[in-house]
Amino acid sequence: MSDPAAVLDDLRAEGDELDQLVGGLSDKQWSLATPAPRWTVAHQIAHLAWTDTAALLSVTDPEAFAAETDKALAAPERFVDEGAESGAELPVDELLAWWRDGREQLQRALRAAPAGARFPWYGPPMSAASMATGRLMETWAHGQDIADAVGVRREPTARLRHVARIGVRARGYAFFVRGLAVPEEEFRVELVAPSAPMGSPLFERSRELGEGSDGASGGSDGAGVWAYGPEDAPQRVTGPALDFCLLVTQRAHRDDLAVRAEGPDADRWLDIAQAFAGPAGAGRAPRRTRHKEA
Repeated sequence: MSDPAAVLDDLRAEGDELDQLVGGLSDKQWSLATPAPRWTVAHQIAHLAWTDTAALLSVTDPEAFAAETDKALAAPERFVDEGAESGAELPVDELLAWWRDGREQLQRALRAAPAGARFPWYGPPMSAASMATGRLMETWAHGQDIADAVGVRREPTARLRHVARIGVRARGYAFFVRGLAVPEEEFRVELVAPSAPMGSPLFERSRELGEGSDGASGGSDGAGVWAYGPEDAPQRVTGPALDFCLLVTQRAHRDDLAVRAEGPDADRWLDIAQAFAGPAGAGRAPRRTRHKEA
């Protein structure tokens, strides 16, 4: 994904959609508990604002960002929560203004970045496109926590392609961060786009489509199947794109999702998948019990 403009457009749309949701909440709703332990709706938005601020610092002042990474290394289990807690204490209007301003400043900085530039981060350095993709993934994932807290069902969009792509590319990291051997062979991942229900004629037809330039089949409108990896790979993961994205962002347990694996390593991956950097996530508890096939 070499052109950051398209993903930056999608990042803006993802932020605007979440803004429409939280902008209409009452003060009481901002204090609602979300599925993330100890985090309210305010904590979720504060975390997004805090991370956008960190990303902006990375793009505009790498030396100052390096000092922030030193703080993170000094308290790896606390620095994220501390940023969210500090922001959550702000009055709602101030918190919203901080988040909105940070989103727009980051948009401008990434759009103005020189071609090929890479920026420091808490993991490997990132290009403008990768930075925007990561911010979109976080905006969507924390937006899901907020939607769950206030009882809103969000309609999945083609923007989930960015989240799915990160989840696929982070497969090795999910094993590495847990001290597990990274599988040497590639997996085939086939995800039904939001507009193509599993088993539909479009789903079956999309299997015949060629690979797109980003490694995913299907049209730019999100129709069809998003496919990654060798078509003849013996280990496979299949299911709805929405469910896969909920899995890799650890917003739902695999027992509650229609994502399926073929092969022992692929099956193990679904237990540990994470699209985000940092320590291994604890994930969410299942709402129902999985019945493994014999």
